[in-house]
This record gives sequence, C-alpha cells and structure tokens, in this order.
Amino acid sequence: QVQLVESGGGLVQAGGSLRLSCAASGRTFSSYAMGWFRQAPGKEREFVAAISRSGSKTDYGDSVKGRFTISRENAKNTVYLQMNSLKPEDTAVYYCAAVQTGLVMTIPTKYDYWGQGTQVTVSS
Repeated sequence: QVQLVESGGGLVQAGGSLRLSCAASGRTFSSYAMGWFRQAPGKEREFVAAISRSGSKTDYGDSVKGRFTISRENAKNTVYLQMNSLKPEDTAVYYCAAVQTGLVMTIPTKYDYWGQGTQVTVSS
C-alpha cells in the first residue's frame, strides 16, 4: 500500500510559477514510477508528466512540454512538479499517482495509487 499526499497548489497569476509536491508513505518508494495528472471541471483526467522509479526517464503531455518539470527525491519519498509560465488553461485539480513498474506510464488507468488532489488556479 502506498499513500500519496499532494501539496503546493494555490492561486497564481498567468505567467507565474508553482511547485507541487507529492509525499509518499512506505519504504519502497523507489520501486514506483510516478505520474502527475490533472482534471478540470467537465473534462477528462489528463496526463501531465511521469517519471521512472530511478528518475532517469521522464515524459510530458504536449500541453506542458517546455514549461513543467517532474523530478523526484527517493530519499525523501517525494515527487515534484515544477510549473512555470502558467496559463489559465492549466487550472485544474492536480493528482499524483504511483504504480510499481520499471516503465514510465502515461495512461491513468495503469496507476494503482492516487492522492486526493490539490487545486491549481491560474488567473488571467
């Protein structure tokens, strides 16, 4: 079992930055690939970024490439999402997720564990 707790969301103006954190419980964090997803009202859950269990491989959704960076610190059981040049269309609830695999996963149904989400609101 893995429990995930996101933090760092909030209200920011367009062009600003936020860093989301996701803290994981358990002693096997380094065996889990991690991902960030987001969901805006009335829309499907969207892939944002994913990172392999070692941190050596990453992948990003097209809408955030070049603006967002995913990273992890296995010693701290934490994954991060640095979000720069934020746009109003980035407004959503952001979720982190975990799956025990050596791959980088972009499909939400492949993930086994989810956090409760953190709200990010970008004003224009």
